[in-house]
Amino acid sequence: MAGTVLVAGASGVIGRGAVAHFAEQGRPVIAVSRRPPPPAPGVTHLPLDLTDAAATAEALAGRPVARVVYAALHEKADLVAGWRDPEQMATNLAMLRNLVEPLGDALEHVTLFQGTKAYGVHIRPFPVPAKESWPRHPHDNFYWLQEDWLAEHAAKRGFATTIFRPQVVFGDAIGVSMNLTPVIGVLAALARAEGRGFAFPGGPPYVLEAVDAGLIARAADWAGSSPAAKGRTFNITNGDVMVWQNLWPAFADALGVEPAPPEPVRLAETLPAAAEAWAAIARRHALAEPDLARILGQSHHYADFCFAHGAERPPAPVLVSTIALRQAGFHDCIDTEAMFRAQFARLQAARVLPPRD
Repeated sequence: MAGTVLVAGASGVIGRGAVAHFAEQGRPVIAVSRRPPPPAPGVTHLPLDLTDAAATAEALAGRPVARVVYAALHEKADLVAGWRDPEQMATNLAMLRNLVEPLGDALEHVTLFQGTKAYGVHIRPFPVPAKESWPRHPHDNFYWLQEDWLAEHAAKRGFATTIFRPQVVFGDAIGVSMNLTPVIGVLAALARAEGRGFAFPGGPPYVLEAVDAGLIARAADWAGSSPAAKGRTFNITNGDVMVWQNLWPAFADALGVEPAPPEPVRLAETLPAAAEAWAAIARRHALAEPDLARILGQSHHYADFCFAHGAERPPAPVLVSTIALRQAGFHDCIDTEAMFRAQFARLQAARVLPPRD
């Protein structure tokens, strides 16, 4: 499938990976986001507010979009509480509708993203591994609003759809709601600058899965041209499992700091207070972003959730089956430790994080 690819949420962790992937493939890309993604040949940035239906329709009129990778997301300031907020749900539905409705007859495929909240992970533990064939989990969620509207609209317009449910996503994006890679890098830089060891700040160990934003981009590319992906929903992971505490020494090595025993710290409170310390690190190493808030976004709140800070017992494992995706024909995978090392290296090369040495 040729033609222009529109990536919504292009400055986010999934969107940024998608923009980079399709640009590397030589495809014309329209990147829709309030903040621009890194410049790349063939990428046109549209700084749209998707809650503004009229402005979105005007900006997209006449553009020959063949594929949409929809990774835009509206989150509340209180990230976790916002997941069950009716206003947040309505806003996310409106954003999808405002973007897709104005697109013309060239549209052939839309990729949409959900996550393990589709299985109610934020409400109660679920049996493992979670499978796409399960009945819809009975709770209010903007996933269901978007999925139902998109299915109805696709049937009327004649384009195909694929839904992915990624596990915890990691990538190069900064200033977003849910990306822990720069948060971990900032923690290491602060520890090194203060002459202390790099300690895991969360709670008890538990098993989880990760997925690389680049891997998701390759899956979205595959889905847009594979008949086996049409109308399907797929879980997606790197292909292995992880435990934070087991990876921490590898993180320390990649970031040039000595590991230390775990030390529980609530990052939602302590990291904003480190703004001046980060500014000093940025001056010392001539980093690209001295404003710590612009690196973290809301991801330090998400870090407390993912690191199980404050938990007295290990959280129940949150594992999903990826058999359906493999059987459909997508077999790509990546070692999770290798993923983190590569992402830290890219953030160091971009002068977002200090150099390792």
